[in-house]
Amino acid sequence: MIRDDNDPELNGKYLGTITKDFVKVADTLKEASYQIRSRKFSDHPIFPVCKTEQAIGQLLIGNKDIKVDWNYYITYLDEFVQRKLVDEKAIEDFKKSYKDPDEFCCLFVIDQDFTNFVYIPYPNE
Repeated sequence: MIRDDNDPELNGKYLGTITKDFVKVADTLKEASYQIRSRKFSDHPIFPVCKTEQAIGQLLIGNKDIKVDWNYYITYLDEFVQRKLVDEKAIEDFKKSYKDPDEFCCLFVIDQDFTNFVYIPYPNE
């Protein structure tokens, strides 16, 4: 289910590696989020991240393109609803919990032991 807080499991195993990568890709993700919203594709951009290939969204930054641990994909809420990853009955809950996309990046972390939405603040400019 959707969470406002970051899962404690994330803190130990994932937060370090995600944060290390995020510093390198934050500007690109922030610009991609802005483009999705300004072109009216969606008000809810989502960036699935995975260390291997996965089928949600389009690859934006690959871990073979630059030196990062994770692959960064780009999509938005509609695809999550179509793929039944967000139940239609939960759309409003998702929108309410979705953090300001000018300040936070909505990542969907996909790994063997952990799959969840995570909000990471963009670095201050």
